[in-house]
Amino acid sequence: MTKRTLFGTDGVRGQANSYPMTAEMALKLGAAAGRYFRRDGANGHRVVIGKDTRQSGYMIENALTAGLTSTGMNVLLLGPVPTPAVGFLTTSMRADLGIMISASHNPSTDNGIKFFGPDGFKLSDDAETEIEALALGGVEATRPENIGRARRVDEGRMRYVEYAKTTFPRSVRLSGLKIVVDCAHGAAYRAAPEILWELGAEVIPLGVDPNGRNINDGVGSTAPQAAAAAVVAQGADLGICLDGDADRVILIDEKGRITDGDQLMGLLAARWAAQGRLVGGTLVATVMSNLGLERFLEGQGLVLLRSKVGDRYVVEDMRRGGFNLGGEQSGHIVMTDYATTGDGIMAALQFLAAMVTVDQPASSLLQVFDPCPQLLRNVRYAAGSNPLAAPAVMAAIAEAEAALQGQGRLLIRKSGTEPLIRVMAEAEDEGLMDRVVQDVVRAVEASVPQSAE
Repeated sequence: MTKRTLFGTDGVRGQANSYPMTAEMALKLGAAAGRYFRRDGANGHRVVIGKDTRQSGYMIENALTAGLTSTGMNVLLLGPVPTPAVGFLTTSMRADLGIMISASHNPSTDNGIKFFGPDGFKLSDDAETEIEALALGGVEATRPENIGRARRVDEGRMRYVEYAKTTFPRSVRLSGLKIVVDCAHGAAYRAAPEILWELGAEVIPLGVDPNGRNINDGVGSTAPQAAAAAVVAQGADLGICLDGDADRVILIDEKGRITDGDQLMGLLAARWAAQGRLVGGTLVATVMSNLGLERFLEGQGLVLLRSKVGDRYVVEDMRRGGFNLGGEQSGHIVMTDYATTGDGIMAALQFLAAMVTVDQPASSLLQVFDPCPQLLRNVRYAAGSNPLAAPAVMAAIAEAEAALQGQGRLLIRKSGTEPLIRVMAEAEDEGLMDRVVQDVVRAVEASVPQSAE
């Protein structure tokens, strides 16, 4: 396969107004995607475009629209909606392509472009590679009479809200529950509170005042402390923290304790298995998921299938094996019975259904297993460099792996969305774990001394 330079693990992403997240490149990507999905040259093809609340979203949206219409695609603009809403509406509106403009949990100065096929699933590596080649090679514009149209679709959010409610049992209501929902000033700032309120909950909203520059700023799934404090102060039953595009969720129990995606996946896998709903007795999760989750599932007679990092790769392995539950420790929970990608709101609804059905507090459900001690450190590096190829770094990694042999595991990888080297280790011996991580981090930092975090 041709080496890709634009696409990472989740579409194209970078700092807004800097390569590759420029208006010029967005126009080229729009034209390339339009040509890729309109190969027959016929009119009537359509694409839906959603976005989060970043100020740069206006620029990217307009540039994509220009590129798409120049190849004859008709564009339906959804405005701010969660990423899973784009997957759902791509199929619901019979579109040939779906696009989400978002950098997910990244700061407001970043942005990204994610593509969905007509089946609502994110595109494969092969499809993205072809689109990248078209974008970099140039695309011939369509004839003047075939130029596409664009229009706003105001009801897109409400279509998603109504669908999300159908994934919650009709016999169950959230009456009497007080729920803090932190929307990260992002794409779900209206949809998430609406869904919870319409299902009967008393809703305490946080992060619902986007101004284009405050997305993920001290709020949301990557900064759940504000929501945890609100849960305790308000005497709430649950805290729900979404990220900027609402495809991931972090839950907080009534005591203010923050729980990651591994615990939620463990709970859902066990419940679904008991109900005969877990296809193949298998949960698909990434190499980052805790060893404690794997041990818990084994004790339940279930299987943990590990995929590459990135919810897109989780979904690919789920589809390949016909499995219906997967996700990431970071809070992407993928339930293909309901959605084509990670959906933080629907995952929270599944937890709430369990909580109400068994009539137990969140704290009794969210500690499914004892996690194995795990340490993750990130080291920032200069774009274009490859610190993992440095001999000193390779030697440090080899020594760390030898030290952990039979006692834990080590995972070193480049982030697919940011210029970060992620160094993660697990071991029951926390002293050993700390030492091997620090040794590798120091070696990486020494290779990029000016850019280490």
